[in-house]
Amino acid sequence: MVSNPILIMHNLKTNFDKFFSIAKSIFEEEVSDEGNFKHYPKKPKMSDLQIIALSSMAEALSIDSENWLFSKLKSDYATDFPNLIHRSNFNRRRKVLADKAAELARKACLKFRENDSEFIIDSMPVPICQNVRAGRIKVCKDDPDLMPTKAYHASHRIYYYGFKLHLVISKEGFPFATGLTTASMHDSQYIPFLKEDNLPECQLLGDRGYISSTHQLSLFEQAKVRLITPMKSNMKAISVWGPKQGRIRKIIETLFSQLCDQLMIKRNYAKTLEGLFARIIAKIASVSILKIINKMKGKPINKIKHALLI
Repeated sequence: MVSNPILIMHNLKTNFDKFFSIAKSIFEEEVSDEGNFKHYPKKPKMSDLQIIALSSMAEALSIDSENWLFSKLKSDYATDFPNLIHRSNFNRRRKVLADKAAELARKACLKFRENDSEFIIDSMPVPICQNVRAGRIKVCKDDPDLMPTKAYHASHRIYYYGFKLHLVISKEGFPFATGLTTASMHDSQYIPFLKEDNLPECQLLGDRGYISSTHQLSLFEQAKVRLITPMKSNMKAISVWGPKQGRIRKIIETLFSQLCDQLMIKRNYAKTLEGLFARIIAKIASVSILKIINKMKGKPINKIKHALLI
């Protein structure tokens, strides 16, 4: 079996305990003494919090193969994880708990962000296969309302087949809300969905792709969220966008780079849309926990690659 170089520097049990402790502190008022969000007629071997912690820890350590992860746990950490469940059961429960993992990221953002009123929004491509295979691929097509499509992503200058990830983060880089749309949907068409994310009253910084006077006005009237974008060259309206907003917006570009590098968000092994979304949410939750670890250690919170180093 090929060794993962990441694990040369990391102990899975030690890092699992860190992730579990933070997840427990965030959900301390919502879980039972066993660490579950609901009552199970038959007590499971692993609690809901342990599922979330194990899933997000694996993503943080760039382990994107559940088969490899469970083989490692059974061979090298059998005494540390005596109640380890079957891999298929873990995968099913992780999908069920995806909403709770997303809630973890949201709660972490509200808890650790500074008292400011600025958030950032942007989108990135999530390909599910190579373009040449797009015509015959069958994965992630289980939801007729959200199907993979071909699209061109201008900032990355690529054509791809798959979906588009929309992410809202705080000015400190903590993820707040995540949305997955078909790749061909224009960024401005996602603005109405922001009303469902329960954003606090704030200024939301986006790029030119989110320009839509109608949607922006509706978002402000219904959610008190003011979406601010740089103006196009042919627009005559007065812009409040300046160098400060441009510097703040770069934070999300850094986070996208980390999601592609350390979290390998563009490498997809999911067969269903539910599985893909669960994997993405686990990566987002792991980013939040890594930032919390850095903050607790007094380190720069955005250096998530160094968070688990001793």
